[in-house]
Amino acid sequence: QQKIEEAQPVVDIRDITKTYQMGELDLQVLKGISLTIKQGEFVSIMGPSGSGKSTLMNILGALDQATTGTYYLDGVDVNLLDEKKLAQIRNQKIGFVFQQFNLLRRTEAIKQVELPLMYGENSSNMRQRAQAALENVGLGQRLDHTPAELSGGQQQRVAIARALVTNPSIVLADEPTGALDSRSGTEVMQIFQKLNREQGITTVFVTHDVWIARHTNRVIM
Repeated sequence: QQKIEEAQPVVDIRDITKTYQMGELDLQVLKGISLTIKQGEFVSIMGPSGSGKSTLMNILGALDQATTGTYYLDGVDVNLLDEKKLAQIRNQKIGFVFQQFNLLRRTEAIKQVELPLMYGENSSNMRQRAQAALENVGLGQRLDHTPAELSGGQQQRVAIARALVTNPSIVLADEPTGALDSRSGTEVMQIFQKLNREQGITTVFVTHDVWIARHTNRVIM
């Protein structure tokens, strides 16, 4: 805990607002959010449907920009980046894990995990790095399996390996156990806990599930 208190912020959000124009109406979804997440933290952002969790997730993931306010990721002001730099940040600094695994149907696990490396600046040793990421999540024996040959929990583990393979600053997980049965969900949660505990991977869950939130070290409502 002391290590985390002394750690550098990975995410530093100050007075973020997000307003959507709905015809003639302005719909304000985020109303002045300030938030710091430090290196090595395991955090869940919680709230009911419609509370703005997904909007905040999209801003944290550099998929969308705030209307006002600032967002520093690893000390870089994300609001000042052009599209090319934003794409680089998403590829190199952020690992995404979604409720629906977003895997390519006919593609082997190892090739799924290699994909982010193909678009990155450092594409050397792709196969070795992808294999290491899959071994990290307990799928070293499933390298050549397609999604149809894997259970739901195994597919989500491929997605976690894909998120980790670029060695990102932060992993963002949006309801990562939402499509799984309780046993598979528990296994996936244990993997996230192990990665955070043993490798200090900064992890943020966006969820409405109290069970998930209880497995993280800090809950932000």
